[in-house]
Amino acid sequence: MSQTAVIHEQQAVPQPKQHGKPGGFLAQANIFTGLIGGVVTAGVTYFIGDKLVPWGTQNADFSQVGLNALVFCTFVAWVIGFMVGIGAFAGPIRWALGHDLTHDDAEYMAGKGQGRMKYWKYTTDHKVVGIQYLVMALVLFGFGGFFAMLIRTELGVTWREVFDPNFYNSLIGTHGIVMIIAMIIVVAGPLGNFIMPLMIGARDMAFPRLNALSFWLLFAAVPPLVLNLVLGGMRDGWTAYQPLGTQAPIGMIGYQVCIITFAFSTGIAGVNLITTIVTMRARGMTWARTPIFIIGTLAAAIMGLIWFPMFQYAQLLAASDKVIGTSFYIPQNGGSVWLYENLFWLLGHPEVYVIVVPATAGILELMVVFLRKPLFSYKMAVAGFAGVVGISAVVWVHHMYMTGFAPQAGYPFMLSTELISIPFGFLVLVMLGTMWRGKAWNRLPMMIVYAVIFDKIIGGITGVYLSDVPVDQYMHGSMFVVAHFHYMLMGAGLFGAMAVIVYWFPKMTGRMFDERIGKIGFWTAFLAFQVTFLSMFVAGLQGMPRRVLQFDNAFEISNWISTIGAYFIGIGMLIFLYAVITSWRNGKVAPSNPWGSKTLEWQTQTPVPLENFPVLPVVTSDPYGYGVPDPYLKVEEQLDKDDNETVGAR
Repeated sequence: MSQTAVIHEQQAVPQPKQHGKPGGFLAQANIFTGLIGGVVTAGVTYFIGDKLVPWGTQNADFSQVGLNALVFCTFVAWVIGFMVGIGAFAGPIRWALGHDLTHDDAEYMAGKGQGRMKYWKYTTDHKVVGIQYLVMALVLFGFGGFFAMLIRTELGVTWREVFDPNFYNSLIGTHGIVMIIAMIIVVAGPLGNFIMPLMIGARDMAFPRLNALSFWLLFAAVPPLVLNLVLGGMRDGWTAYQPLGTQAPIGMIGYQVCIITFAFSTGIAGVNLITTIVTMRARGMTWARTPIFIIGTLAAAIMGLIWFPMFQYAQLLAASDKVIGTSFYIPQNGGSVWLYENLFWLLGHPEVYVIVVPATAGILELMVVFLRKPLFSYKMAVAGFAGVVGISAVVWVHHMYMTGFAPQAGYPFMLSTELISIPFGFLVLVMLGTMWRGKAWNRLPMMIVYAVIFDKIIGGITGVYLSDVPVDQYMHGSMFVVAHFHYMLMGAGLFGAMAVIVYWFPKMTGRMFDERIGKIGFWTAFLAFQVTFLSMFVAGLQGMPRRVLQFDNAFEISNWISTIGAYFIGIGMLIFLYAVITSWRNGKVAPSNPWGSKTLEWQTQTPVPLENFPVLPVVTSDPYGYGVPDPYLKVEEQLDKDDNETVGAR
């Protein structure tokens, strides 16, 4: 008997004509051509605009006529010039010319064969973009943390002016918005891009070129923000309330251009994340089998996509008032400051959840690994995330109790703000339930989880108080509020981000994290954090207002303690950063799955190959089956038993 095997070879996919070398213009473009493009375009724009400005002519407020427009156009020119130089428009131009991408072009854009240079280019590989986001977040935290040290230095002494009051106010505003941007991207950027596609079994993001576009737009948005410090600053905090923003120096324009550009970045990233999660999950990965980190990432992306445009609209209208003289926010000309405050806080409060939710989801993901237990009540966790997304739409007015806006809305919004503690309570219960009777493997990520739960309880309880109209009337604008939101953003958000970055560090870098040095850094920062912000709670309860340069002697001790604590936070963070850098450069080579996790990102090799998986995986169960007997083991045992009986019978 003979058998004939028919081999069906895959037909080659027809390719468009290759024009020039693979990559085209992108082969020549990198961050340096981007910087040159941005600086030259901005310089030419300023030079031309300078000829058009009627120097010496003043507006009614004694400001130079045309100066705001000149600065605005220069910043916009920087952004456009940088994006041209980095190669962001190469794809649309090729498409317009009819030069479609070939397979070789796509591989070049993904960074194939470019070594470390791919990290400095407009690279489409999701893993490269994830690393770019991680480095960018660390740089922003460096800036924001340095500004925080300067602020605490000023507040460490009473009745002395270490800095000029206007510069000090600008430091507060710049510190706030830099840290907000860093917190928004620190989990969703690195892990949403690097880990998420691996975790769902995909080869890349749904829109790889948009992925690169979102990162480089973020990069281009930062210089105008930092330059505000040398252009008179933004002196009314990161909220930039109107009409104070319109009356501010030209440094405010840097803030506005930054937010407008950053909103495009987050919008593009949000669409990409949502599309990838919804359409590219591996075969068999139903929603019930989708890892909880993916659910949390999806929830944060939805909130960012809905609410961040509100912040963008707020700054677009503010820039219009400042640059071309409209009056959206100028009451004497028919404008309304309520419009700004509503647009701002429509993002301003949900942004807290955009920051905390991905970190919380990442923590839930690592807890099941280090406790070797299934996630307690997966459905409750999903309900918690869904509840946060839904109720986040109706909480913004609690920031405006004291402004006089719609007093009759105070109590309904007090109720809605308190209600959001319920879905967050679900998530805390899932954490505690997963820990219950678990045998913890206390590596550094798990230790940080304990710290995050502690901080989240303090931040959550104090937040319930502040959502109450009567309490807020006393606490509003005080250091108590500052301490509360630092417990949520830093204590839960940033420390949570540190936990998940350490957890996925081996997969992202191919090296094991130095936990000995990391523990020293983390626990130093955590204990100093308690010293800093518990003391700040005391100052707030004593009645100390926030955003002040000088203060009464009654607050001197608590501020002195907070400043000492802040310095130690800085020391702890520097030690932790040292652990990140040395581990990345010289750490022990990581195996593919050092934690024994069951999720897909750990099932492929490390370093992760360009297309992630040699064969796309098929999912047959949920990823949290720790402690559950392997069903195939029983089948194999039965087969072995049958074989033995057959042999014995013969």
